Amino acid sequence: MADRVADNGRGAAQIPSADSPTLAELLTLAVGVVVVAALYLGRDVLVPITLAVLLTFVLAPLVRALRWLRLGRVPAVIVAVIVALAVLSAIGAVIASQIASFAQDLPRYETTIRDKVEVVREQTLGRVTRLIAQLEHMRPDAAGEPAGAPTPAPQEQSGQKPAQNGGQNGGESARQSPLALAQQWVSPVLSPLATLGIVLVFATFILLQKEDLRDRFIRLFGSRDLHRTTVALNDAGRRLSKFFLTQLALNTGFGVLVTIGLWFIGLPSPVLWGIVAALCRFVPYVGAWISTLLPLAVAAAVDPGWTMFFWVLALFLATEPLLGQVVEPVAYGHSTGLSPVSVLIATVFWTWLWGPIGLVLATPLTLCLVVLGRHVERLEFLEVLLGDRPALTATETFYQRMLAADPDEVQDQAEILLKTRSLSAYYDEVALRGLALAAEDSSRGVLGPARIRAIADAVTELVEELDDYQDRAPAPAVEGASPVPVEPEGEDDAPPGRFAPPPEERTGAWACPSPVLCIAGATPLDEAATAMLMQLLGKHGLGARPLASDRLSRTHVAALNPDGIAFVCISLVDSTGHLARTRYLIRRLRRQLPGVPILVGLWPERDDSAEGESIRATMGADFYADSLTDAVNACVDAAAASASTRSDEAADRPQPDAERPVTPALSMAPAAPA
Repeated sequence: MADRVADNGRGAAQIPSADSPTLAELLTLAVGVVVVAALYLGRDVLVPITLAVLLTFVLAPLVRALRWLRLGRVPAVIVAVIVALAVLSAIGAVIASQIASFAQDLPRYETTIRDKVEVVREQTLGRVTRLIAQLEHMRPDAAGEPAGAPTPAPQEQSGQKPAQNGGQNGGESARQSPLALAQQWVSPVLSPLATLGIVLVFATFILLQKEDLRDRFIRLFGSRDLHRTTVALNDAGRRLSKFFLTQLALNTGFGVLVTIGLWFIGLPSPVLWGIVAALCRFVPYVGAWISTLLPLAVAAAVDPGWTMFFWVLALFLATEPLLGQVVEPVAYGHSTGLSPVSVLIATVFWTWLWGPIGLVLATPLTLCLVVLGRHVERLEFLEVLLGDRPALTATETFYQRMLAADPDEVQDQAEILLKTRSLSAYYDEVALRGLALAAEDSSRGVLGPARIRAIADAVTELVEELDDYQDRAPAPAVEGASPVPVEPEGEDDAPPGRFAPPPEERTGAWACPSPVLCIAGATPLDEAATAMLMQLLGKHGLGARPLASDRLSRTHVAALNPDGIAFVCISLVDSTGHLARTRYLIRRLRRQLPGVPILVGLWPERDDSAEGESIRATMGADFYADSLTDAVNACVDAAAASASTRSDEAADRPQPDAERPVTPALSMAPAAPA
């Protein structure tokens, strides 16, 4: 594929044609198809194994607790499996007894159900029938026809036919052999029991051979990088075990709340509906609401009125949002690592593959894939597609929105990021790096001058919109909590909050309202960076004035008024091809502004330190900065030094002892945020 997008004469971008897929991409696609086919065709074997693996994550903490009590590995595993079997058997027995009890009471609810159906039919179908009859009376051609002509009664033969069919079916059932009847009624019961037995056997051997299986997995897939493989396995085990245990605890708690609430309401078999609610809640998003339908139907059948129906509805409307919106975000650490869309897609996918079991296992299986994609480079696309991490970094999002000419979204992103960091940190970590991406594309010929100018103007407007923010770490949201730390860009960077002394305390040119001269480089992107620097200087108590670099050419350098200039800052976002011009600019400034310090800002911080040192060696400036924070601190330090000099001069003047003021020492520590 061509490595650039060329601009034609009218400024329109030509998108290069896509290359044909490589052999590696085709093999990856073939492997994906084979894996999906194997999952579908081998579901009878893979489902029990998967359930066993997931059960081991639930039983592993119990095994560790038993081992901590000085119980051997084999006894600990056997005890844990027996506990799991006892719990599952108890749940099954309770469900069976509750279903049997509810089935015995069904005939008592038949009259209530029939009466309510008749009421609904009368209120809905009856009204519709009467409305149709009225419309028929109003038709002109219906004058000679009776409006309510009765429907002919069905013939007796048609009414006898079902009885004959029923008799034939009864005869066939009577003629079935005992083996066929046993297969018909026992097979649906034995199949889940067989699956449960296979799951427990697999879980027992996995718990017994846990370390050996881990070593074999490392030998097959990660022996070349033991550190990464070990970190991946530990992360997967920790995340999955925490997720399963937390989900099991929350769903169990939900079932207990539903059971207690239904018992107080008076609904029959409340334990059954609580267990159903807990099990259905393993289905993401819609499971809890699906479990609401059965209790609502029972409430409508039991109560002659509608009071119990509305109480049951109120119970689920109160418990599910409370658990889903308040308790779960705290329990899961505000995120399970999965995006909501990926959970829905995974639910449909796993349900299609494995049926109802896949519906329940969709979230944990998808979480396994996300953890796998986080640590395996070839499978990183799984985390991008299914995980909840942003697909683009903050810098890439900033630049993409600027390319899309959507400054409103850039401002929304900035306001969100400024909740957790200072203004200077946002400019250094996001905005300047986004300008660097634009400069890189410009040097490759991807962006034309018109697009660069549009991006620079949009960034300048963004800087104006953010003028209301102060350059301080944001106040904590909770009283007593510490503010969110902002990682500095370098070892010598000071946190935001340092302010220059007021003009009346400074000497010389620093006493002027705008002592700092900010000069933009050769591109519009440098002008945008200069706007950020000037705004930050103003927020730290130093006025600044802008000046375009073309005003310092040989013909205009003599017109520069040196009065009131105490410091010069030159902004360079893209130094490629502009080093010689900047070097000559510094020489002309030396002649016009003797003794004035000159700072060159090479935004943003460069990864190649050797390249940065080479550039600095040829510049000839007094200071260099690779972040706006460094540049602001350099200007503040120079202004503070000027104030210190004035204080020393005032202290050296002879004064009467009674009138001599006490001058406190100037503190160079960062000012505490308000």
